[in-house]
Amino acid sequence: MMTSKLYKSFLQKNLSPQERFDLGKSIRKQISRPSLAEFKIPSNRHSPVDILLEQAKTRIPKYIPIRHARMAVDPFAFFRGSAAIMANDLADLPSPPIKVQLCGDMHVSNFGFFSTTEHQLVFGINDFDETLPGNFDWDLKRLAASAMIASQLLGQDQAYGEMIVRNISTAYRNNLHRYAAIPFIDLKRSYIDEKVLLSAATSHANPASQKYLERLLNKARKNNSQGLIGKLTEVTSAGMRLIEQPPLIEHLTLSIHGGKISELNDEGLNSYMQSLAEDRKNLLLRYKWVDSARKVAGVGSVGTSCWILYFEGRDVSDPLFLQTKQAQKSVLAPFFPSSQFGSEGERVVHGQCLIQGAPDLFLGFGKTTELEFYIRQLRDMKGGISIGEDGINTKVFPDFAKLFGWALANAHSRSGDPAVLAGYCGKSEALDDALVDFSIAYSKQNEADYSTFLKAIHSGKMSCATENF
Repeated sequence: MMTSKLYKSFLQKNLSPQERFDLGKSIRKQISRPSLAEFKIPSNRHSPVDILLEQAKTRIPKYIPIRHARMAVDPFAFFRGSAAIMANDLADLPSPPIKVQLCGDMHVSNFGFFSTTEHQLVFGINDFDETLPGNFDWDLKRLAASAMIASQLLGQDQAYGEMIVRNISTAYRNNLHRYAAIPFIDLKRSYIDEKVLLSAATSHANPASQKYLERLLNKARKNNSQGLIGKLTEVTSAGMRLIEQPPLIEHLTLSIHGGKISELNDEGLNSYMQSLAEDRKNLLLRYKWVDSARKVAGVGSVGTSCWILYFEGRDVSDPLFLQTKQAQKSVLAPFFPSSQFGSEGERVVHGQCLIQGAPDLFLGFGKTTELEFYIRQLRDMKGGISIGEDGINTKVFPDFAKLFGWALANAHSRSGDPAVLAGYCGKSEALDDALVDFSIAYSKQNEADYSTFLKAIHSGKMSCATENF
């Protein structure tokens, strides 16, 4: 994927907002908006099973069956774990060369609430393991496909799914035009915060959406380190310790490579400290490191090395929980120029800062002789969004689809040029139409890949945990 000469020349000039808008519009001549509907399966398409097995080679072997079991739950769970599969598919499709910082694993469950450094509750993208600069439509297509698949998971027909995708796309386009008119410094300060959310819900959302939003906000406010005491910790003769829950949470003495965990932890923490600003470093040094344990996290992340670090401040009533996540190469790396960072952890942190604007107080990165990683607080007013059961249902999905489109526009505007993006996307429904067609086609491909995946499990080609993890 190469940036066009036209776009490169733009990057070297200080063009006016109208000129930037016109530039985005002119890119339609190279890659039209209707062409984004295209989804063709090449004859040499990589097998989805082979892609997942290749990923497993770089992960902790004992956790691979858990990852596959979580992906096997339904087509949407499979989609969540198949970012590498979709990246391979997107690489062969028409794509406008307009660069943003991509999330890389964009889907409807990758949004939620988080706390800014000023401890304000805001809404946005939550996970950045695959983040990398790339063409904006990759995020948009993956989000649209996930919306169609999630609609099917909720038992809805294609017309409902089309409506959800259109809500996402329309909100994305409209907010790009709004962000294009905002001064750059004000754009940097533009968050979808609690006040803005409640105002929008009062004006536009239905009562069920308002109620669900308030429930999410209340839950996120209570989601803090104090709330983890007793849930993740227990009192022992040696003091407060993390609760052992094999194989999901385990205390270890040796790594899978035979290294001493105590030495690797010291090495990693010292490396991480160097990534923090002096004021954050000074704050962290006030806390005493008490315990650590490896933890299985998420769906797509299962098999990577993730850890919980437990610290105490003044006493046990002043806890701090940090989460360490191994950072591997992005699934986008084969298709876009490599980022110029010293480690994959630094890549993730850089992307998160660009996209979120005011991320976690303790967000940082580091490396050991065995792996590269990033660190953030485990829970600090964080709240995710799920689909079905106690999560998003058919009544609230239409309103939250608009919120997802808004949040993605906010992320892309922070890291890219909203005027160029707005010029390309336009004000008509051409982009919406294309995304609807693409989402329908890709949902069918996802269903076929999911079926292939299940057959590989049943045949024994792929391992799968039998217990509910």
